[in-house]
Amino acid sequence: MWSPFRFDARRRLSVLLLAALPLLLLAFALPREPAPAADPALNGKRMAAAPGLRQLALLQYRGGGDWYANPTSLPNLIEFCNWKLNTGLDPDPATVEVGSPELFDHAFVHMTGHGNVVFNDQEADNLRRYLQAGGFLHIDDNYGMDPFVRVAMAKVFPNTEPVELPFGHPIYHQAYDFPEGLPKVHEHDNKAPRGFAWLVEDRVACFYSVESDLGDGWEDPAVHNDPEDIREQALQMGANLVQYAFTH
Repeated sequence: MWSPFRFDARRRLSVLLLAALPLLLLAFALPREPAPAADPALNGKRMAAAPGLRQLALLQYRGGGDWYANPTSLPNLIEFCNWKLNTGLDPDPATVEVGSPELFDHAFVHMTGHGNVVFNDQEADNLRRYLQAGGFLHIDDNYGMDPFVRVAMAKVFPNTEPVELPFGHPIYHQAYDFPEGLPKVHEHDNKAPRGFAWLVEDRVACFYSVESDLGDGWEDPAVHNDPEDIREQALQMGANLVQYAFTH
């Protein structure tokens, strides 16, 4: 049955579509920003992050050590991974306490500092369950935390010593190849950088970088005035850690 209202509605819709047509044509005609070029070093590798686990986190611990050191490190590493690996990570890292259930919301957790580290029994148990459930912890000795973090991690994995990873381990050969292991960012005691790991069924659950200062290399360029190639190597190694954490 014919209806004047139906006719008027159709006529108004036609008028609106005709009015919007120039805008639609203009939108298609505008130049689009090209997608960032893939990094040749990736060799076609891409990291698939699990839904809900796209935010990296900084570990807040007790004991007096400066867990908050290097405030620009994680944001810069995230920006680098999103640019080079197309990871789609949240640009803002979270801060999570060792004993918090929120630890399980993050597939990659970073820990740094210069001093004392203390885990109580509940915190050690929570961190152990997180790592055994597939979580990944990167501990970066910012110089001075080594004797303390080893004692703290001994509560997490009693009677288990960390193993030094050989240079051929996959963690050094993810998106970027490091045939000689960790890059040297800052010099402290004239010692070579070393990478240790606590393993869970052959998977690196916790990677511990010593005498390298990776986190310093991730900071804003003006913080330490590191050479650009050194800073690039630090970010590339960090990207390897992120990729390993999300794919193993």
